[in-house]
Amino acid sequence: MTKSITLDDIDWRILRELQSNGRITNVELARRAGISPPPCLRRVRTLEKAGIIRSYRAVLDQKRLGFDVTMFAMVGLNSQAEADLIAFEQRVADLVVVRECYMLSGEVDFLLKCVTPDLASAQDFVINELTSLPNVDSVKTMLTLRHSKAEAAIPLTEN
Repeated sequence: MTKSITLDDIDWRILRELQSNGRITNVELARRAGISPPPCLRRVRTLEKAGIIRSYRAVLDQKRLGFDVTMFAMVGLNSQAEADLIAFEQRVADLVVVRECYMLSGEVDFLLKCVTPDLASAQDFVINELTSLPNVDSVKTMLTLRHSKAEAAIPLTEN
């Protein structure tokens, strides 16, 4: 369960450091935050429990691992009833090709970021999986030509 907490300058320093390096030791994190290790660890655990720190992960190079195609799919649904939107999100959550899913306002209902090994796999996914999902009315895709920025961190400023 998440709870609301008020962040002070030390919390913000901890968050900036962890965003930059999730593998930093608690001792080094404490040094950079300007506190001793035990209260630093308590603060990190509090930030985790509050849901501010959601997870830790490694950022992998998708091309080196054989995922050469990044595609964005704009999906329009036949119905925008809340139950239908939730059902679509639940189905998409099970599709391993889909890496990110955003519900949008405007002309399309969802924007999906997808990665596949090659163009044939991307085509197969769109034709045989995405367009066959219940309530899907339209799918428009865009293939990326170049990836020039990928910043997973949110822009934390000095407080």
